[in-house]
Amino acid sequence: MTPASEKLVIAISSRALFNLDAEHLVYEQAGLEAYSAYQIEHEDVPLEPGQAFGLATKLLALNAALKEPLGVEVVLLSRNSADTGLRIFNSIEHYGLPITRAAFCGGESPWRYIQAFGCHLFLSSEADDVRMALENNVAAATLVSKPVCESTSGTIRFAFDGDAVLFSDEAERVYKSEGLAAFSASERAQRNEPLMGGPFKSFLSALHTLQRALPEDDQLIRTALVTARSAPAHERVIRTLREWDIRLDESIFLGGLPKVEFLKAYDADVFFDDQETHCELAADHIATGHVPHGIANQKFD
Repeated sequence: MTPASEKLVIAISSRALFNLDAEHLVYEQAGLEAYSAYQIEHEDVPLEPGQAFGLATKLLALNAALKEPLGVEVVLLSRNSADTGLRIFNSIEHYGLPITRAAFCGGESPWRYIQAFGCHLFLSSEADDVRMALENNVAAATLVSKPVCESTSGTIRFAFDGDAVLFSDEAERVYKSEGLAAFSASERAQRNEPLMGGPFKSFLSALHTLQRALPEDDQLIRTALVTARSAPAHERVIRTLREWDIRLDESIFLGGLPKVEFLKAYDADVFFDDQETHCELAADHIATGHVPHGIANQKFD
């Protein structure tokens, strides 16, 4: 068996993979015992797809075009027990998803198994679990969108914000503390200085490795930077990506324009941003992951 470390490994929580809203309501209103009884009673009833279902399906389909040792693996991480989690595995089997690895944590947070599984990305509906993953240097996002219609295209389109997602928040800190003019001046002065990597740098690098391994004629993965930056702050971004030897298929510099119409035009399968307001605007249209990282997510007294 190919070691997981040689694959792109995505960890997805059960509530992100499947729509467990009704079941979670049972837990909140009637408690754990009622929730367990409900899941066991319905364990042969397949769960409806959740926010990450379409993305997981498309990622796993890439394995048909990839040669060993490269590939994609999805690992299920769940706060369920193995007993109540049987319905989740039955649903995985119902949809024919090749997911074989899982951790059922019996009410405990599953984030601590992310590094043990060698995961490059963690998607969850639990913000606290996501923050813990980020603090342990794993790309992670809280899915905040509604389940959206699965794209019929075979291409997976990733959209990323720049500062505090692909890049560190060093430039954003200047903007927040000193304003736009100081930010622009700082970026001009440091145009030849690469930005430090943000929480999603390693994930983007792993995606780029898969892109290079796929047949050149099949653009099965596309990546886009969708950023509020504009000229002259664009130059440092471009030079940073050159320094990292990472290619993005598209780069959209919006100069403060709302992102959602551009994300729809790009036909993004998933969008990652550190700003909650940007995520809220995109959430009705695109699978959206909030990255609670950087100065925009710090709480000040």
